[in-house]
Amino acid sequence: MFDGDRKAPLIYHIVAQAAWDAQHAQPAFEAASLADEGFIHCTAEPDMVRHVANRFYRDASGQFIILCIAPARLQAELRWEIADDHLFPHIYGPLNRDAVAAILPFPRSSDNCFVLPPELRV
Repeated sequence: MFDGDRKAPLIYHIVAQAAWDAQHAQPAFEAASLADEGFIHCTAEPDMVRHVANRFYRDASGQFIILCIAPARLQAELRWEIADDHLFPHIYGPLNRDAVAAILPFPRSSDNCFVLPPELRV
């Protein structure tokens, strides 16, 4: 099991471009999971971003983006919790927009698999 990096310089959230754009006038972003589960799902490792996207969003239509979030700027509580034998960062509240350090497109290959953008490849 990966212990996670609780001091990760950035954490990542996958979101449909349309969902992000729909809340552009709001001071904070509220992912659907915040209402459904009480937190916003994130990950700390770029390769896990790709894995999660292909597991849960491969068949979803539309464009997706990756929000690169600076944990030190979060106004909501950040908790590191185990899911599927992995330690994931979860944001327990709305995501204040000034915590988003970068927004990256999340391209797909011809077989609809997500491919990490060059900025996240190691």
